[in-house]
Amino acid sequence: MVLWLLLSGIYTPMIVGLGIASVLVVRLVTSRMDAVDGDRVDISLKPVEVAKYIFWLFGEIAKANWAVTKIILSPRMLINQHLFSVKYTQKSDLAQVAFANSITLTPGTISVETEAGQFLVHALAFSPADIEALSEMDSRVSAIESGSLA
Repeated sequence: MVLWLLLSGIYTPMIVGLGIASVLVVRLVTSRMDAVDGDRVDISLKPVEVAKYIFWLFGEIAKANWAVTKIILSPRMLINQHLFSVKYTQKSDLAQVAFANSITLTPGTISVETEAGQFLVHALAFSPADIEALSEMDSRVSAIESGSLA
């Protein structure tokens, strides 16, 4: 709420009051939802490692963008589509989702399906080096998990 207030720059009593009311309503709804199903996401990540990973991921996205751009602009369009499995080592659902989304965020690859212990990945221009790169991504995502998982 504080971030929204700072970004909006509007501090009239009505806006602040409606903001407080909406926060209270959301808090009430989420507490009732938790009482019904008890389903919670355990967010146990290492903040410094997450920041390092995001910085590294942006670099990988930039490199993949360049590679996909070269494929698209090439007169021969050197496309070698391939579906392959990538094993994951993350213990928490949150880290597994981060890994799958990181694959999809990287241009030219997409996580197609989740199976126990592995993801099915589609690559636009497959090479054996892709498996090694995704293995490195897997280990980097695993490094952001803290050891206290439920």
